[in-house]
Amino acid sequence: MMSTPLSPSAQKVQDALNQFGVALHVVELPASTRTAAEAAAAVGCTVGQIAKSLIFKTKQTQKPVLVIASGSNRVDEKRIGELLGEPIGKADADFVRAQTGFVIGGVPPVGHTTPLETFVDSDLLQYDVIWAAAGTPNAVFELTPADLLVKIAGGRTVSVK
Repeated sequence: MMSTPLSPSAQKVQDALNQFGVALHVVELPASTRTAAEAAAAVGCTVGQIAKSLIFKTKQTQKPVLVIASGSNRVDEKRIGELLGEPIGKADADFVRAQTGFVIGGVPPVGHTTPLETFVDSDLLQYDVIWAAAGTPNAVFELTPADLLVKIAGGRTVSVK
């Protein structure tokens, strides 16, 4: 079976995963995976199994913050701000691209342009398998919460909702 080459952004994520020494594989799907619901439908899992990578910006220092949240959860920005010691807000598309190298809707938990302060949603730990974005609005990869926490993202595991 011939596999088609990945788009440049998806290949960047695959290369980052390879550097972590994990046997995880990026797939590009014909359907959109831009939202957690679309991604869940495309791969056949629950919305909660989608690990969405959301970029926020600290309000005083303008630092990027990555929150990897379960697709079924809304991030409590006040709570994350308290953990950081300064309030956060949603980052705009230009800031997200500048800090991560990826577009909103395709931001992966790895391979960013700059190192990011990272929080991982503790709700992701209940699943055997989760799915994360892989650089484009139709690229994803399957992984375990242990791969995400131990090998890839690091960061702090917290309740984000």
